[in-house]
Amino acid sequence: MNINKNVLIQGSLFSILFLILCIISLAIGAQDMSWLTLTASRFPRLASLVLTGVGLSVCGVILQHIVRNKFVEPATSGGLDAAKLGILVALTMIPTSSNIIRMLFALLFCFASSLIFVGMVSRIRLKSTVLIPVIGLMYGGVLSAIAEYYAYHNNILQSMQGWMLGDFSKIVQGNYEIIYLILPIVVLTYLYAQRFTMLGMGEGIAKSLGLNYTATVVLGLILVAVTVASTVITVGAIPFVGLVIPNLVAMHYGDNLGRTLPLVALGGASLLLICDIIGRLLIHPFEVPIGLTAGSIGGILFFILILWRNRA
Repeated sequence: MNINKNVLIQGSLFSILFLILCIISLAIGAQDMSWLTLTASRFPRLASLVLTGVGLSVCGVILQHIVRNKFVEPATSGGLDAAKLGILVALTMIPTSSNIIRMLFALLFCFASSLIFVGMVSRIRLKSTVLIPVIGLMYGGVLSAIAEYYAYHNNILQSMQGWMLGDFSKIVQGNYEIIYLILPIVVLTYLYAQRFTMLGMGEGIAKSLGLNYTATVVLGLILVAVTVASTVITVGAIPFVGLVIPNLVAMHYGDNLGRTLPLVALGGASLLLICDIIGRLLIHPFEVPIGLTAGSIGGILFFILILWRNRA
């Protein structure tokens, strides 16, 4: 009861912080605030920031329960790199393809990549939990190298480097709505929260509790692939959000997703808002792409978490 009460109180405080960050985000901009500016640019940008932060943090917590490793998320398991490769393939195979077609390619590549990663990890016995994300980073590096070679071979390397870096500055009304696919993903994750929590107990225990282990893993990977594909096609690649927030929440409130998932979602949205606000203020009226600020802040927090876990 005390734990639930603490979660409720701190959740309320986080909600207040989140609302303050939303107001600050709406207030910052190179142009004076007007109704047209709000509806055409700032509200779409805010919605994209919130949904991306929620989606990436939820992705991270799903992958961590599937793999049973706290240092796994799309950026450390090859998911983001596979999605980039899928989009490049779509661009070369179907040059006139819409965002929906590109997202489907990214989804398929991300899902296939996640299946391969989970298969590799399940067959490797490692004493150190840090080695699993290292393997994921190496795996992602191979996929990224393939994507860059593919882009170079098809003479689209320069454009790829531009639109693959996470950036919300181009979000305007009419070109971001695909990001709303994250909403049903979050709802499904919450409905299956107890089952994903059971995944984190291991295959043997999960099956003994009556869980269809394989089907639940496949569902989780599909939810991750849809989220990663929709975020990458809309705003580009943003690392570490899905790693940092689930770890911070789990350290304080445990791994029961039925209780902690709202805090994970709220924390992911808040972290992305903070990174975006910093990027917009550093060289105002210009801005630093959020892929750089999120990568820098998330990378530092990732390093701190590794040191903390090793000490523990």
